[in-house]
Amino acid sequence: MEFYIPTETGEFLAFCAAIATVLFGLFALFAPGTALKLAGLQVRDGTREGYAFVRSAGGFYAGIAIVALLMAQSWIYMAIGGGFALAAFGRILSLMSDGSFTLKNLAVLGAQAVLAALPLGYAFGFL
Repeated sequence: MEFYIPTETGEFLAFCAAIATVLFGLFALFAPGTALKLAGLQVRDGTREGYAFVRSAGGFYAGIAIVALLMAQSWIYMAIGGGFALAAFGRILSLMSDGSFTLKNLAVLGAQAVLAALPLGYAFGFL
């Protein structure tokens, strides 16, 4: 099995979104404290469950993106795009109902929207 780097523009953009997802996932997996600080969260004194949650979520992101990179199938790219689309939808709900309308949240929403649009655009033939 060879590692495949796409030459078609749409697939390459989905490939880049998968690479970004791998990097994000590995960062959360190996630096959960920093990931929590960047998210504006903190672990309560005396408990470590928050680190376990961030590490496992990071592992999930990295795992699904690595499979997308290795398999190079539009269905797997669709899974990444769908996940980020629902994450962006959740952030929009939070902006509207939780009073979390900040520049940081808008920037993360933009990143999630791009990371959703690239693989979904390729999977559905728009790119």
